[in-house]
Amino acid sequence: MILPADFISETRSLLGSEYPLLEAALQARPTISIRLNPAKGLKDLPADCVAWCDTGYYLPERPAFTFDPLFHAGAYYVQEASSMFLEQAIRTYAGGPVKCLDLCAAPGGKSTHLLTALPGGSLLVSNEVIRSRSYILAENTTKWGSPHVIVTHNDPEEIGGLTHFFDMIVVDAPCSGEGMFRKNPESISEWSAGNVALCASRQRRILHDSWGALKPGGILIYSTCTYNLEENEENLHYILAGLGAEALSVPVKEAWNITGPLKYSYPVYRFFPHKTKGEGFFLAVVRKKEDGLPPYRKRPEKEKGKAKSAVPAAPCHWLLQPEAYQIEMRGHTITAFPQSATDDLQTIAARLQIVSSGVSLGEVKGRDVVPCHSLAMSTAFNRAAFPVADLTWPDAIRYLRKEAVALPAAFPKGYALATYKGCPLGFVKHIGNRSNNLYPQEWRIRTECRCNPNDMENKINARGFPGEESKTIG
Repeated sequence: MILPADFISETRSLLGSEYPLLEAALQARPTISIRLNPAKGLKDLPADCVAWCDTGYYLPERPAFTFDPLFHAGAYYVQEASSMFLEQAIRTYAGGPVKCLDLCAAPGGKSTHLLTALPGGSLLVSNEVIRSRSYILAENTTKWGSPHVIVTHNDPEEIGGLTHFFDMIVVDAPCSGEGMFRKNPESISEWSAGNVALCASRQRRILHDSWGALKPGGILIYSTCTYNLEENEENLHYILAGLGAEALSVPVKEAWNITGPLKYSYPVYRFFPHKTKGEGFFLAVVRKKEDGLPPYRKRPEKEKGKAKSAVPAAPCHWLLQPEAYQIEMRGHTITAFPQSATDDLQTIAARLQIVSSGVSLGEVKGRDVVPCHSLAMSTAFNRAAFPVADLTWPDAIRYLRKEAVALPAAFPKGYALATYKGCPLGFVKHIGNRSNNLYPQEWRIRTECRCNPNDMENKINARGFPGEESKTIG
């Protein structure tokens, strides 16, 4: 790995005698880590734990995640270990249910983490400004299964118009990516001092434009995957001095080897790969001071005089607690959203572009209601509402390719839930001599598994994840 001369010069000036240790670490293999989804049943692994995250684990090698059905079921998320430190900030400052915004959320690592870490009853608005990435974000939050999330596609300035709406905002800002050099070597060729300055300026715009959406006394968590001062301490200084905030500390353990500030004396949390087991990462927490602006008030909606479509009764029983949800028709789709946050959903729908929200239960087609994949992934799903077909690994892979899956002839006709090791994968419609695969076409596996299927299945049964035989990863 050949590092840019300007990067070497600037980083050496920050670290001094420690710099050779960082450079050596950047030549080593990157760590591989995942975070389990306790709501999907995975609660422990025979692997090294990530010290600052209760559900984080290091893997000894990178598996072929594409060919593990549990990956597609949302049972875990592949995430860099350092960024899991977000959990410590949430634990410290989210003492009860909050309305939280993940502003720059795609592909979904921090959003899925927030859905696990936030107190019960919280609402997450997960936003991505780039439309194509917002669909990936919606896919990953859907797989994670929480109904308490709204995915939006908006610019920070549009979100900033929701004055004093959020209790907490997470800004994992688009950055120059220095912390990902050893994990993504292509980012080295894209790095330049000019790009660092451009990223720092863009980060300040994002912070400025979205600042109005945070309540006075609310918490903002700012993070990057960079080492430099411009995108880290200098931008934190801008938040404190320019926007009106106070810096907050997060309790840490000395054994974690987290580095403090390299400029100013604000409490910040830096991860260097020569000191902590993970990639480069920076995090700071601030509290917003009073700013005198009135809170956002939704404009009264005009009564359209159009009656809402009647909702078929059956899908209501597909939820564990249907009384806890507002169930309605949106076009031909039956949707459910937590009753506790319906006013917030209405406010957001009036101002922002919603990509997905709550749970899609089923699609009405004539007299039939076809269960949606979102329902199968949801933690609100009443699995007793459907017969269950637990698939072997080869059949699960065929299902995830959207190929035909054979069920026993005696299996009940109609809609059924396909599972793998008890974890829902999606729905099939059993006709008798065949079964229609209802897995989403756009999510299907498109790559070939270059290994012996029997060997792959044995590896999965032995340790929960497949091995390295496939050359294509998820």
